[in-house]
Amino acid sequence: MTKRILIDARQTEETRVVLLSGTRIDDFDYETENRKQLKGNVYLARVTRVEPSLQAAFVEYGGNRQGFLAFSEIHPDYYRIPVEDREALIEAENAENAEDESEAEADGAPETVGGDGQDDDDIRPRRQVRKYKIQEVISRKQIMLVQVVKEERGNKGAALTTYLSLAGRYCVLMPNSSRGGGVSRKITNIADRKRLKTVVGGLDVPAGMAVIVRTAGAKRTKAEIARDYAYLSKLWDDIRSRTLESQAPSVIHEEGNLIKRSIRDLYTSEVEEILVDGENAYKTARTHMKMLIPSHVKKVQRYEGDQPVFQRYGVELSLIH
Repeated sequence: MTKRILIDARQTEETRVVLLSGTRIDDFDYETENRKQLKGNVYLARVTRVEPSLQAAFVEYGGNRQGFLAFSEIHPDYYRIPVEDREALIEAENAENAEDESEAEADGAPETVGGDGQDDDDIRPRRQVRKYKIQEVISRKQIMLVQVVKEERGNKGAALTTYLSLAGRYCVLMPNSSRGGGVSRKITNIADRKRLKTVVGGLDVPAGMAVIVRTAGAKRTKAEIARDYAYLSKLWDDIRSRTLESQAPSVIHEEGNLIKRSIRDLYTSEVEEILVDGENAYKTARTHMKMLIPSHVKKVQRYEGDQPVFQRYGVELSLIH
């Protein structure tokens, strides 16, 4: 049975993705200009107001409304305090996280990352700010790199964090976390956990960063995990480079991009081809596959048929019914 991913992006205002097994639809998703996922996106933001009564800040990041940033979600690196005090805070946080680590592992991307629906557990470490109040260390017009934790809802702006997490196919990279490596607690096989912890321990992860293996990585080899980590490391380098070249407010990384998410979460070696209808979408899909699995780029094909790709493979009728 032929498995293929179809991406229909002929219309710039809408993108639709289907995973087909023969003629059966295994997965379907879409996004429109008015229904784009923000969750997981990384932005360069500017603080517009510090609210002592809420112990939070409101920031302009580029969304429809200002985002909400709780004090507990602000990394001590952003505190405007003496270097020694900041180092002491981070050291205390490291110690606290080390105590929590054995039970704090959760699956894949934490709430800050959209994905396959099985990665919504919060793996961000428990943080307690004891010494300072937000108005003492954070100020208006301050620039921060933030990630969307929860979408905008009604009149509420998006909830944000400065503790970033970047999801790959098999791993999650937490670039400003003090925790060590870990394995999803949803991976329950003892032998798999032991092997994966050894694999993570063998990765060259810089101090102040952490890697956690997602459930999708349970049976993956050391080489596959290492390659996924290398992709995430490059992604983080790209985010840092774009941040230095940008002015707030601006989007730095679109985790919520449907095409990128679909390739990351739906593609397996069983998929024989990814057919993309739409020039820009084709370029996006090809570039992302090249970063994820370079040897599989040839599976990303530009659809050139006379009929729309969904119509060609009978998807339109299936969706209607």
